[in-house]
Parts: sequence; structure tokens; C-alpha cells
Amino acid sequence: MSNESAGLWDRLFGGSARPRAALHCWTGTRFEGASWDEVVRDAERMTAGLRRAGVRSGTRVAAVLGNSPDTVRGLLAVWLAGGMVASLPMMARGMAPEEYADQLRTICDRLEPVFFAADDDLLAALPDTFGVRTRAWREFAGTGAIDAAPPADTDPAFVQFSSGSVGTPKGCVLTPAAMAAQLDIIADFIEPRPGDIWAGWLPLSHDMGLFGGLLNCLGHNIEAYLSTPLRFAFSPATWFADAARVGATMTVGSSSALHLAARASARHRASWPDGGLAATRICVIGAERVESTTLALATETFASVGLRPEAFMPAYGMAEATLAITATPMRELPRQLSFDAVALADGQLVEVSSDEPGAATVVSAGPACRGVSLLDTPATELGEIRVSTPSLAQGYWRDDERTARVFDGGILATGDLGFVRNGYLYPVGRTDDMISVAGRKVYAREIETAVETIPGVRRGCTTLVGVQDGPKFRLSLLVEAKPELADYAAVAEAAAALSMAKAAVAIDECVFLERDSLPKTPSGKIQRYRCQALIRAETFRPLATIRFDG
Repeated sequence: MSNESAGLWDRLFGGSARPRAALHCWTGTRFEGASWDEVVRDAERMTAGLRRAGVRSGTRVAAVLGNSPDTVRGLLAVWLAGGMVASLPMMARGMAPEEYADQLRTICDRLEPVFFAADDDLLAALPDTFGVRTRAWREFAGTGAIDAAPPADTDPAFVQFSSGSVGTPKGCVLTPAAMAAQLDIIADFIEPRPGDIWAGWLPLSHDMGLFGGLLNCLGHNIEAYLSTPLRFAFSPATWFADAARVGATMTVGSSSALHLAARASARHRASWPDGGLAATRICVIGAERVESTTLALATETFASVGLRPEAFMPAYGMAEATLAITATPMRELPRQLSFDAVALADGQLVEVSSDEPGAATVVSAGPACRGVSLLDTPATELGEIRVSTPSLAQGYWRDDERTARVFDGGILATGDLGFVRNGYLYPVGRTDDMISVAGRKVYAREIETAVETIPGVRRGCTTLVGVQDGPKFRLSLLVEAKPELADYAAVAEAAAALSMAKAAVAIDECVFLERDSLPKTPSGKIQRYRCQALIRAETFRPLATIRFDG
């Protein structure tokens, strides 16, 4: 490889004098493994077929990156053939196939790819009216090798499209230089060692799954056990069960997924190897605000199988920064601070005891990673988190206006609210999660977290949305109910009381829904903007709606 991007490509494709670790992918009934060297050789033997299909320098392949062996090899092969990969979001929970196809088609119209690639099962689910040229990754296997010519250091090599948790998916354009810088950042805070083993399930279409999982493991020669989002959704206990059975030293996931896994694992951990998680020194938790109650539950649940509380590593990152921005240092317990919830909703930091009724606890995501700076983030009030990082994206794909606004002067305006205390970042939420009520800005997540403590309410399955209905504005709390819930009115009254106590906000209605009704991204984040659209269109089929007279 004779271009200047040797930093990234040598790490991924250059081989090593050391014994190489392996990648084990879940194939439906078991993990099937191949050494990283074999994976790279297989990718090389796909490049001739990709070239015949039109992939070369300056071209784009749109793809949904599943967690299959074919996808892993296909991703690497496109780079080896000189193409750029655009990673499109997986289907969100609650999304109809036709709606998903429309989303993919809209993105492809902006990308103008040579083709759209995915695994066979996803392609089979697309309607005949999809209208974009498609190819299955497996078609290129064994088609022959060409001389590798991956994208140059400052050329676009990857576009990470968001899952759309707060709006229409947008594509972050990444260069090999930015991706190499991110691998350096990750290595600095995980301190990879010979014999490390990684286990996880996050989709490769998610930045934590791709950079925190696959490319981190390939680039640092880490043994990897890659499960699937579908397997996790059916059985959340498999996340830590896999880690225990293979002796994983590291894993990654989201706060909501950690809660599901901890709750499910309490019923299964007796069958795991004794001390199965004793080797796990790193459990990076990110993708969303980390809840203190989730950390407490996970710490208690996994202690009996050897997981130490300091293994939990809350972190903060964004696709716009490739991935990681801050991370809790190894061997350090996560820091937590408690504040008056009403004041916090108004952007003020009034510290209180964690056991006070109106307290909101915020978990730190650690200090800035190596080479990263947190700029002008206040210590005494909430402010927007602004970042300088060597792994910064070039901008958004074909969106100059948004790029100029978010990446102004090489500084990332994250759109997230937080504060810095003693060098540690405390993320509180996105500006998109702020709802304007009677002239006040209210942070919805504080109310949602409080409501999820009510018996009968599913954890991680509530959302507060403001709906403009003609001249009238109403505040609707959407709640997925547990099957045993019978007294909807009592829960609605409790939710209204908590909303008033936490944020001095009166909700107008409480809408109870069946399990899996709220649209979510593959990593578990509720898509608030889609909830607003669905409730406006009266698409939801409520179990009950309790309205409060003003």
C-alpha cells in the first residue's frame, strides 16, 4: 500500500510478527472463528469482484453493516478496492419495512452509490419498489484479488449515518487520518494487552460497535466475539453470559442495554462459570446518558460472578468525533453528583444529597481523552459541550449549512448539555431533549427517569413529547406498561406528581402502550421525533389514555 494513510491501513491490513488473534462471529447457533489474518485475506479475495462491480477510488458503496462474517469482510474489501463505505442505519424498532426502505432510498439518493450492499436476509426484506441497485456481500467472496489501493489519508473513507434518534439521519464524513486518531484515543484509555478478549453485540452500523468493537480489535490484535443485536434483543443475558464463558477482558454497550442485561442476567448467572467475569477489567458504557440506578443494579447483579465495580467505564462520544471524546479512567469508580432536579431543568447546578426527594444524580463520563479538549464547557451551570479532537469528522455529507454550524472552525458544537467539574465531564442531555413549556426549557430525561421508577412502568420505555395541536400545546407522556399493570389511573397520577416534583411541570396526558410500541434505534435510544409524529398522526394504539384537566 503506497499511499500516505499507512497509519490506519497498516494497522488493519499490515499484519504483524506476533501471533494473530481471531474474530468469532455469531452465526445463529454458535460462534464461528477465523484469525484476523484469514479475515483480511478473505477481504482481499473479494476486491476483484468489487472492482468489476464499479468500486474504485472516488466511488461509494452504501451498506447496512450487520454483524455477519460476510459484512466484516465486505467492509474491509471495499476499502482495499479504493471505495468509500457509507454505513446506513439499521431498521429502528417499530418501523414498517416500507418506511425503512424509504429512509434507505432517501439516503442513497444523496449518496449516489455504485450499489447498496447488505446481508441476504435484509435484502430479502426490502420491497420490490426499493429502486436501488443491490448486491449481497457474499456475491463477492472468492472473486479474486487486485492490488490494494485504499483511500488516501485526507480522502473520505467512511460516512457514518446516524440512527436518527433525534431527527433525520445525517452522515458524518470520516477520513483514514481521523479513524487512525480514534484508534489511538481508544488504545490510550483501554490499554490493550496481549491476550485481551473482547465480547459484544452492538451492530457494526453503530459507531460503538464498529470503532469500539471491530476496528479496535482488528487494529490492536484483540480476540473478538461478535454477537448480534437480534440475539441480544431476544435474550439480553447473552451479552454478559458470552463474556463470562470466553473470559472477556473488555466489552462495550449502552446504559439502557446494561439495564436490560443486568435484569435478565439475575435469572441466569447461576449457570455461568464461577467468577466468569473476574477477568473483565473494562465495560465501556456510552451511546446515551448513563443512569446511576443502572450502574447500581449492574454492580450488584454481576458482583457474584466476579465483575468489579471499577470495571464500569462511563464514556461520552459522538459520530462527529468518530467515537470517543471522554472516558472514565481505568481502575476508577465512576463519579456521581446529585442536584436539585427543578434547578437542573432550568440549567442551574444546585448540589443536594442524593437521598433528597427532588434529587437528580448525574454520572460523569470522565476526563477528555488523549488529544481531546473540552472548550468553554462551564462548571457552575449547564452549557453546550464543545470539543476539539484529532478524530473530528470533515463534516456532514452534502450538507454545507449544517456542517458550517456544527463544525465551525474545526470545533465541534455537540448539541449536548453538560458541565465540567474538576476536569471531568458530566453530560446531562441533548438540546433536542429540551422541551419548551410555558417559556421554560425542561429537560425531558429527568422526568422520564423518575417515571420509570413507578411499579408497572417498563424501564427505558418512556418518553415525554410536546405536541402542537392547532393553537393548543399539550405535553404527552408515553409509557410502555408492564403486562401486570391494571390501574392506569394510579400510575398516571404518580407520574404527574413526579413530573411536578422533578421539574415543576404539569403533564397533560399519560398514554399507556404495549411493549415494543415506542420506536427505538438499534442501540436502544427512543426516537423522540418519530414519537411526536406518531402521536400527531394518532398511529399509536393505546392501552389507555389518562388526561388531566388544566
